[in-house]
Amino acid sequence: MARGKLRIYLGAAPGVGKTYAMLSEAHRRVERGTDCVVAFVEHHGRPRTEVMLHGLEQIQRKELEYRGTSFTEMDIDAVLARRPKVAMVDELAHTNIPGSRNAKRWQDVEELLAAGVDVISTVNIQHLESLGDVVESITGVRQQETVPDEVVRRADQVELVDMSPQALRRRMAHGNIYKPDKVDAALSNYFRPGNLTALRELALLWVADRVDEYLNAYRSEHEVSTIWGSRERIVVGLTGGPEGRTLIRRAARLAEKGAGGEVLAVYIASSDGLTSSSPKELAVQRGLVEDLGGTFHHVVGDDIPVALLDFARGVNATQIVLGVSRRKSWQYVFGPGVGATVARDSGPDLDVHLITHDEAGKGRGLPVPRSARLGRSRIIWGWLVAVLGPAVLSVLLTHIAPEVGLANDMLLYLSLTVAAALLGGLLPALASAVVGSLLLNWFFTPPVHTLTIADPKNIVAIAIFIGVAVSVASVVDLAARRTHQANRLRAESEILSFLAGNVLRGETSLESLLERVRETFGMDSVALLERESDVDPWTCAGSVGPQPCQDPDEADVDVPVGEHMALALTGRVLPAEDRRVLAAFAAQSAVVLDRQRLRREADQAKELAEGNRIRTALLAAVSHDLRTPLAGIKASVSSLRSDDVAWSEEDEAELLQAIEEGADRLDLLVGNLLDMSRLQTGTVTPLIREIDLDEVVPMALGGVPEGSVELDIPETLPMVTVDKGLLERVVANVVENAVKYSPQDKAVLVSASAIRDRVEVRVVDRGRGVPDEAKDRVFEPFQRYGDSPRGAGVGLGLAVARGFAEAMGGTINAEDTPGGGLTMVLSLRMAQGRRPGEPEVPAAVGS
Repeated sequence: MARGKLRIYLGAAPGVGKTYAMLSEAHRRVERGTDCVVAFVEHHGRPRTEVMLHGLEQIQRKELEYRGTSFTEMDIDAVLARRPKVAMVDELAHTNIPGSRNAKRWQDVEELLAAGVDVISTVNIQHLESLGDVVESITGVRQQETVPDEVVRRADQVELVDMSPQALRRRMAHGNIYKPDKVDAALSNYFRPGNLTALRELALLWVADRVDEYLNAYRSEHEVSTIWGSRERIVVGLTGGPEGRTLIRRAARLAEKGAGGEVLAVYIASSDGLTSSSPKELAVQRGLVEDLGGTFHHVVGDDIPVALLDFARGVNATQIVLGVSRRKSWQYVFGPGVGATVARDSGPDLDVHLITHDEAGKGRGLPVPRSARLGRSRIIWGWLVAVLGPAVLSVLLTHIAPEVGLANDMLLYLSLTVAAALLGGLLPALASAVVGSLLLNWFFTPPVHTLTIADPKNIVAIAIFIGVAVSVASVVDLAARRTHQANRLRAESEILSFLAGNVLRGETSLESLLERVRETFGMDSVALLERESDVDPWTCAGSVGPQPCQDPDEADVDVPVGEHMALALTGRVLPAEDRRVLAAFAAQSAVVLDRQRLRREADQAKELAEGNRIRTALLAAVSHDLRTPLAGIKASVSSLRSDDVAWSEEDEAELLQAIEEGADRLDLLVGNLLDMSRLQTGTVTPLIREIDLDEVVPMALGGVPEGSVELDIPETLPMVTVDKGLLERVVANVVENAVKYSPQDKAVLVSASAIRDRVEVRVVDRGRGVPDEAKDRVFEPFQRYGDSPRGAGVGLGLAVARGFAEAMGGTINAEDTPGGGLTMVLSLRMAQGRRPGEPEVPAAVGS
């Protein structure tokens, strides 16, 4: 029996219309005469989806009891007994009720497919197992119902159901997805524009990879060797030379000209691992490729043109970018070169670009030989084995074992040559070969005790011995050198990787970097010296270790950094090959020093600018906002003290009320000014402890009119770690600001919810809102957006609220209220050990 085919509608987010699209496909197939049934579809009370079920045959669900409650699941036995051509099964990632045959619905679908039934199903991108952590980091919700990626990848067809975040939020606001009482919570939490955009990008990328798999599988199945230019893939051939950066940038510009262009840089190394390229330069080029959005690949191959073309065709590339050869003119007698060979063999489906550069025609040069640096003791032992070893062996063979035979004698002498190569390198091994051959001739080749050889066969044997000894010594010495070079390059790469990581993260201080230099090279002290000009004395910008030198001339090793800076080290003299890495450390030290100074200058400038702005605004506040209530108080007091007017009791009460309101307003303004000064001087010291929000939020509403605020603080919320007094001031300032700008007939909503390890308090008003460009500006001191319809102030309430929130380790930001208005989101740290099981999310996550 042939296996059924699986078609999946993949949704970028809940509510994009997967179930609707699946049912539309069912109607189309029924109209064509296909036997289709609805095995399981959950419409979640959505009228338009429910209408789509009309006219379709539905398999009755199976009822199951679990913990005293009745649930319905897909009846797999009934579907198999009905044996339709196509079955519609919604929510592929659904977890079945305990007691079902299978734990997951995708396992039910596997049974239907195995029975030859075609299945059309739905799943959201957030339910894929491999994306669970990513989705949780985006939305704050851990998906408990997941489906293995392989199940979806094995589907015969995967169709993306997509919708822009704005359109999906409009659909949500119109009540087409969830019930009206859940719309505001969904829009404010899971269905935020940022969340939807990130989920949409995940879905598009996953489907794009799936399309690539389809294309590669089809080309492999049909043995298509030609390149199909579905999108521009540009392969950059690198040699490790300095021209590579030019090639990478040129390839990136070519990729930008077409939508979806991709850059793949490839370095092809010989199979023996021997190369003259610079590891440092390759590391720089790798970083450049990744910064430009491309990928770096390391390929092994002895025939560079063949390996490059094989790689390009394997990744379905459309273009190859190569640099003009660095060969000199006379070097072309050895062959046409890589560029010409690749262009000749590329064929009509692969374009080859040869890019000119500054290194063209200058010659590639030869790799610089490196000393093995075996150490003095090893070299001495090598020479001792090379010179004394054959003599001692000759004495032993002539007096103890004279009948061993010439062949065995040669093997023993050869073993001494190998030992000399392992200990002292090539020269001791060559000396051992020469001394051994002479002693063989003198003591063991007839006629003995002469350098003449009577038997021609012995001449051949000794000649072979010398050749083998020299060859073995060369190979052993070369292997030892390459091992040393590999170890050294690995150490250098680790050091350079450390430096590169610090450059990107900006974490290392100057002292820690200098300490790393001292530890790496085993020095006593390290100092970074600088001076203003060539005639000025040197000053120490930073140092580690005892007694750092104060002048580069006093150092054992000094590395200049620019014209007026140097890295000075004391302890020992370093070999020349260590200076390359040391130069990288020196350059990074200068960068770190400049970064620290710029950061200090920026902080000082920011403090000065902020202080000037605060002083200017404070003068304006004192001259206007503080004088206004003072003027009202003075006028009321003067009126009461006037003997010319006989005030009634009602008039006196009104004047006294004006005095009281003016005094309250002054108290509020002065309090905010004092709080702002405390924040500016850094004297706010919060007393952090664990409290419940319902203990603080109601107390913060004493200054707002009764009935102007609606509270929604669940009792099940976890505790938060805050300063109770500061939190009360934060909530009070934010709520008073919201009431001030919200229409009188619409109450301000104050709600709270738990998301991951935070608790969010949302203050929602229905005013006219704030433009995106002004959302951060409203938190600045003495800033007011527009005219307040009720009340007045100096614009310090939100600034003080943000300052107090950050002092407690929280944040406060402004968002648009769906339908109009502004929402202030106060995020607080959740108390340890009091995290709820799962954040509350909309129950329906299907289409």
